[in-house]
Amino acid sequence: MNYDQLLAPAAQAMRPSGIRKFFDLAADMPHCISLGVGEPDFKTPWSIRDAGIRSLEQGRTKYTANAGLKELRVEICRYLRRRFELGYEQENILVTVGGSEAIDMAIRALVKPGDEVIIPEPCFVCYEPITQLTGGVPVHIATRAEDGFRLTAEQLRAAITPRTKLLILPYPNNPTGGVMDQQDLEAIAEVLRGTDVLVLSDEIYAELTYGLDRHASIASLPGMWERTIVVNGFSKSYSMTGWRLGYAAGPEPIIKVMTKIHQSCIMSAPTTSQYAAIVALRSCDDEIEMMRDEYNRRRRYVVRALNEMGLTCFDPRGAFYVFPSIQCSGLSSQEFCERLLQEKEVAIVPGDAFGASGEGYARISYAYSVDHLETAMRRIRRFLQDHGWLAGPAV
Repeated sequence: MNYDQLLAPAAQAMRPSGIRKFFDLAADMPHCISLGVGEPDFKTPWSIRDAGIRSLEQGRTKYTANAGLKELRVEICRYLRRRFELGYEQENILVTVGGSEAIDMAIRALVKPGDEVIIPEPCFVCYEPITQLTGGVPVHIATRAEDGFRLTAEQLRAAITPRTKLLILPYPNNPTGGVMDQQDLEAIAEVLRGTDVLVLSDEIYAELTYGLDRHASIASLPGMWERTIVVNGFSKSYSMTGWRLGYAAGPEPIIKVMTKIHQSCIMSAPTTSQYAAIVALRSCDDEIEMMRDEYNRRRRYVVRALNEMGLTCFDPRGAFYVFPSIQCSGLSSQEFCERLLQEKEVAIVPGDAFGASGEGYARISYAYSVDHLETAMRRIRRFLQDHGWLAGPAV
């Protein structure tokens, strides 16, 4: 059979994940130090694990309501109000299989063939292929290091056309660590008011910001709630990546359509994870603070170490990534990361895996132990020294 003719062209055209490529290569190298995957190194807090265990012992293993357990949706509403001043009722919440499913459901519910979707880059890898699978047209905006990799009002205004349906707002940002503060978001909101452009605000790293100001959601600004779908979840802030649980919050008419797609494609999110998440929201604020403080300590160490080597990077204020420039090497992002992996067995992700504007950069995750990070920094320093690219003194 000729599978090339049988497979859907849009699916065939999807690029494989540039993140997973280097993760898979590193898995076959027993002495490799991997800084490639954005996964917390902390165990899921015990109280959350215990809640999951108890739900199994009590035989709570049936499907839940399609939108998720009512008790969980109520807790999500309380959490969003308490932490981010966002007002939702349970009818505004859809519990999903990770934040990625929420993104998928939102784009599928909103975007029809020919609709344009504005995607600031560099960014997480899923927005473009999901848009293309719906027949939408990705419109990329290259954010810049000198702007802290923030989307500017001027860039957004220039990108909007009569065909624009949706703006993806991926902040705090993976891979750059960039954030949008209240003032930045107000400038974006001012551009959107008076248009019919909707916003998909991916806030999965909302709890992981560093500095005096807490994360601000664009949905909290005047005129934005009714046009915004907020995506969040439990993977990053509660170290629950394998539990696969996220959610979308938004206007009820949009959530209803997303729920119809979800009930046909997924049915419901994992029951055990939902019971565990109730405890996470009710009692794990202190655990979030502890993990955030530790990430902040690692962040400062890695940024300082890289800048001293000559791999310059701006000070990331969110998520758990740094995005250093590797242009001092004269290599492409792919070449730099491949040679670093082959010669020093350190796995990082080429910046162009996150869009064309990521060329000349690489993503390094600091969601690893300090010992792990120190070993990696020594190897990267030796790699630069071996090739004459090292800016600082050899150690």
